[in-house]
Amino acid sequence: MADWLQRLDPCGLVLLCFFLGTLRGSGAGQIRYSVAEETDKGSFVGNISKDLGLEPRELAERGVRIVSRGKTQLFALNPGSGSLVTAGRIDREELCEMVSACLLNIEILVEDTLKIYGVEVEIMDINDNAPSFREEEVEIKVSEHATPGLRLPLPNAKDPDVGVNSLRSYQLSPNSYFSLHVRGGSDGVKNPELVLEGALDREKEAAHLLRLTALDGGDPVRKGAVPIRVVVLDVNDHFPKFTQSVYRVNVPENLSSGSRVLVVNATDPDEGVNGEVTYSFQNMESKASKIFKLDSRTGEVLIQGSLDYEKYKFYEIEIQGQDGGGLLTTAKLLIRVSDVNDNAPEITVTSATNSLLENALPGTVVALLNVQDQDSEENGQASCSIPNNLPFKLEKTYGNYFKLVTNRPLDREQVQSYNITLTATDRGSPPLSTETPIFLNVADVNDNPPAFLHSAYSAYIPENNPRGASIFSVTAHDPDSKENAQVIYSLAEDTIEGTPLSSYISINSNTGVLYALQSFDYEQFRDLRLCVTARDNGDPQLSSNVSLSLFVLDQNDNAPEILYPALPTDGSTGVELAPRSAEPGYLVTKVVAVDRDSGQNAWLSYRLLKASEPGLFSVGVHTGEVRTARTLQDRDALKQSLVVSVQDHGQPPLSATVTLTVAVADNIPDVLADLNSLESPTNPEDSGLTLYLVVAVTAVSCVFLAFVIVLLALRLRQWHRSRLLRASGSCLTGVQGTHFVGVDGVRAFLQTYSHEISLTADSRTSHLIFPQPNYSHTLISQESYGKSEPLLIAEDSAAGLGKSDPRNHQTLSAAIGQHAVTGGARSTRKVFCAVAEASGKLGSGFLRSPRQIWLRNACWGVLK
Repeated sequence: MADWLQRLDPCGLVLLCFFLGTLRGSGAGQIRYSVAEETDKGSFVGNISKDLGLEPRELAERGVRIVSRGKTQLFALNPGSGSLVTAGRIDREELCEMVSACLLNIEILVEDTLKIYGVEVEIMDINDNAPSFREEEVEIKVSEHATPGLRLPLPNAKDPDVGVNSLRSYQLSPNSYFSLHVRGGSDGVKNPELVLEGALDREKEAAHLLRLTALDGGDPVRKGAVPIRVVVLDVNDHFPKFTQSVYRVNVPENLSSGSRVLVVNATDPDEGVNGEVTYSFQNMESKASKIFKLDSRTGEVLIQGSLDYEKYKFYEIEIQGQDGGGLLTTAKLLIRVSDVNDNAPEITVTSATNSLLENALPGTVVALLNVQDQDSEENGQASCSIPNNLPFKLEKTYGNYFKLVTNRPLDREQVQSYNITLTATDRGSPPLSTETPIFLNVADVNDNPPAFLHSAYSAYIPENNPRGASIFSVTAHDPDSKENAQVIYSLAEDTIEGTPLSSYISINSNTGVLYALQSFDYEQFRDLRLCVTARDNGDPQLSSNVSLSLFVLDQNDNAPEILYPALPTDGSTGVELAPRSAEPGYLVTKVVAVDRDSGQNAWLSYRLLKASEPGLFSVGVHTGEVRTARTLQDRDALKQSLVVSVQDHGQPPLSATVTLTVAVADNIPDVLADLNSLESPTNPEDSGLTLYLVVAVTAVSCVFLAFVIVLLALRLRQWHRSRLLRASGSCLTGVQGTHFVGVDGVRAFLQTYSHEISLTADSRTSHLIFPQPNYSHTLISQESYGKSEPLLIAEDSAAGLGKSDPRNHQTLSAAIGQHAVTGGARSTRKVFCAVAEASGKLGSGFLRSPRQIWLRNACWGVLK
């Protein structure tokens, strides 16, 4: 069988090994291949796609790749053929120096299913190394008295090949004194020995030159040789002898440089130089020569390098002891390195994702990792863990592979990223550990709508604001990221008094700042109700609403408005009467005003700005009532002019003024009697009042003339007279005589002055009520809201109709009374002036007294 195998060529041997490996792998749970060393790059190793049950094209689609650890990748996947091929030169001796069967394990990952498949590849040896000797030349000293049969050890040859390609035999060059003997060791190593066949004679031949050749069993046979020089010595009849033929020692791998491993000792009973033994290493491999050294005098074996159990676990060294006479002996030193927990576990992340959606389901794979420890036994048993407070867990899969998966839902708004620390710890004493970080970014999902800081907002804006001014700002926060957190603001569609809200208010869609598009008027509306919508830019879009109450603040932009006395519209002037018998505090009149503003902007105060007789009248600060401040005296002028100011409490304050004319007299005849004592006004306001009186007197005169014509016509028609007399009698029925006052034949029907007023904080809602118009002692120059005014009734015939005819007097009085009742205040004044003109009080031409001039000027506007 061995001969048949030797006759096979290398290619046939490779195919045979591959076939056997396939058969052996088919029965196991692991894929097994074999390949010869030193094959070209890309050489076929095995059909991995077929063994995985995949089509060749599926290798790339499913992410099939090799994940074996190591600095150099020896194998690769051919995606076209679906086969496993060599990735470079493979040297079995470099990979498996001390191992007869060179098996390499690789892992193949199917990415989409995260499954690991183990593949075992056996590297088949070829005869690519010849036997070699470490020594370039061997010198052996032997005594000339040595007896035939003496065995002298020769150096061993080394062949890194295995099997038939390893060292097989030795050959010695032909000679007459020595022969070659190969002694087999317990470990299977062949040790050549030089056997003395005949007696030596130093004087005849002092040295013998031999050649030792080592041959392997390959085809073709490779060989190596070393020259041997045998020196014949003088007599030295005792050989050194070691105390032990084999020295065994166990040393820990963490032994420091310079430490002593052991001391060897050999004794020689000879004396002198022949008894002095020196020590040296023989047949020492290069790996051991770098780590150990031997003291040639003391026999101490010391550490000069560093031991590594994971690299070399065992050393076999031959020690030679030689005396001064050249006799030598050998002993073996077996050094076994014991493991120390000096290697921390290694974590290799095979596959990992750096980003994961926050809505990923529990059990989603984050990373696939491998944990290895180069130590042995418990020192090499490692476990992997992660912190307990993370939403992840580790699951063990194939071999030393672990999967890092999620074990509960993630929330990016709480934790945006995770720095997961993987900790691998072995079981050594003390235990060693390694930490490897994995950074995982939690990708955002639009699962949070924008949120406002408050459930409702209130804003205040002063009225008369400039257009385009910023009035308020709302902010909504979206804890999502990127476009999911981009907030867009808008206003809900609404109308205000039929006008779209967008014409009043606008909002910046990016910043949430609200702008006023119009100038607001507090008197128009006081508040707005808005609904602001914040919408993110995610998919799908999420939104939220918040209500905004916009309150318009009042500004003092309206001056007080005087309701009473109202400004004249017909050129006449109002006159208030104050009797001379009035006591201090007598209510003369009341100024009534309102302010369209609110709050303190509408709080009104009254004060007397100017008076023709200072100290005579006072004005209520809060009521506006004009009262006498002292008792009226005879020296006080008939006509008193007062200027009353109404001012609000705004900032700055606004005000309005009104001019009042007060006639000081107990009754109307006194007023007319004292008209001649009034002086012409010296200021423009008094001049204007005189003009109004002249116009009034003229208007009344015209009316009186019209009445005279009508009455004359009535006299001509007797049949109509009786009806007029009856009508005039019925109009005055029930009127008490105390309600009439007479002035030069004119009787006036007077009522007591009274009014009611109700004020509130907001003067616009104040009410001015005149339940019964009452103008006691007052001459009115305007119409008063449609209320009845006093009657003027002619009492005698001084109007030019004759006093002797009571019928004429009765008819005129009835007509004047009827006209006064139906004509209002202006008609009353016209009647009064007409009666005055008819009675000759107004005079004519240039024959007028000062009183007549004043009265005619007062009635001019009425009679015109």
